[in-house]
Amino acid sequence: MPTSKSFTRIAGVALAPLALAACSAGGPELPPASYAPAPEAPSEEYIIGPLDEITIHVWRNPELSAEKIQVRPDGRITMPLVRDMTAVGKTPTQLQNDIRDELEQYIEQPIVSVIVNEFVSTFEQQIRIVGSTEQPASLPYRANMTVLDAMIAVGGLGEFAAGNRAKLLRYEGAENEQKEYRLRLADLLKRGDSSANVMLKPGDVIIIPESRF
Repeated sequence: MPTSKSFTRIAGVALAPLALAACSAGGPELPPASYAPAPEAPSEEYIIGPLDEITIHVWRNPELSAEKIQVRPDGRITMPLVRDMTAVGKTPTQLQNDIRDELEQYIEQPIVSVIVNEFVSTFEQQIRIVGSTEQPASLPYRANMTVLDAMIAVGGLGEFAAGNRAKLLRYEGAENEQKEYRLRLADLLKRGDSSANVMLKPGDVIIIPESRF
């Protein structure tokens, strides 16, 4: 007849896989992304980042306008009558207001518009995918972006990726606390499980480990 020590050993063996599963989960799961047909909702207004390409129009003053100028790595731009103005960290509306204020020294009531042609975005707005993927990358966030969108952009999982042990890091709350969520990328990409697709937010980091086997 088994002793109490035997039952303890048997229970420990039985619970070991559950404990390993819990350890590999990497936190709670996010709710699935909605596939209901609906118009895309806009995200928060875009923040200009280094190396973004912008066009600046000054109404009725084409000589002061600037077509497709790139924000320098130091975060500044230069255009006629405006030298070394900070662009990084501003929305297009904020930048056009700053340019307007500067031009008011030279022309009366300038009307300025700023258009972002090509965007890289600020570090806080990028989606970063690292680990066992075909092309680790930082991607500009866009409205209604999902994990599936991000994985398509980086070419999918690497050959030895442990997709269902991937995790998503996200800063949330008033204290900007880092939280960790489990991702089931193998279920999503290899089995077509749509419930494994989740919505992303600016600044999310996706970490994909390699298989231990």
